[in-house]
Amino acid sequence: MIGQLRGILLEKQPPQLLLDVNGIVYEIDAPMSTFYHLPEINQQIILHTHFVVREDAQLLYGFYSREEKNLFRTLLKVNGIGPRVALTILSSVDSNEFVRCITQNDSASLVRIPGVGKKMAERLIIEMRDKLVDWQQTAPIELNLLKNKDNSGRNQILQDAISALIALGYKPQEASRAVSKVDDGQYSSEEIIRKALKEKVV
Repeated sequence: MIGQLRGILLEKQPPQLLLDVNGIVYEIDAPMSTFYHLPEINQQIILHTHFVVREDAQLLYGFYSREEKNLFRTLLKVNGIGPRVALTILSSVDSNEFVRCITQNDSASLVRIPGVGKKMAERLIIEMRDKLVDWQQTAPIELNLLKNKDNSGRNQILQDAISALIALGYKPQEASRAVSKVDDGQYSSEEIIRKALKEKVV
């Protein structure tokens, strides 16, 4: 079991990043909540990881905090929730807000998360409510946004955001509209994704 990795961040293309650990490069899928905390490329970072072995693949998921990893694992125990849906949930809503929705039976907010319908929202509440009673809420952390002035670089940022939203369950046209709606010409791809997902949930 791979529980934690310390290495150099080589690439970040939501929802995937590359981490160099002593010459071995790991492909890691991570929720956007983790991407918001990532350092610049070629900087060191520690990620809490969850390793999944399937017949056709070996998948590694990474998280900025141990609490986020534990919430991911709790989500996987819910009937019908796989890793991709769990990542989408953690990418679409703040962990503390998600726990609030569960503990307060707020299914109306949960169904606004991409890929979560009424039945799944009810299932999440029923199966997770008792497991989250001791959840420790954490204070929000300010984000350091990247400023990009180069047009070609700007186009790549927008494309990265669109690709990430598609990977998280958006249709291509829906992802394109969402990015166009929230982009102000200065946001990083991570911030664009966060704002697009927030627009979907609120």
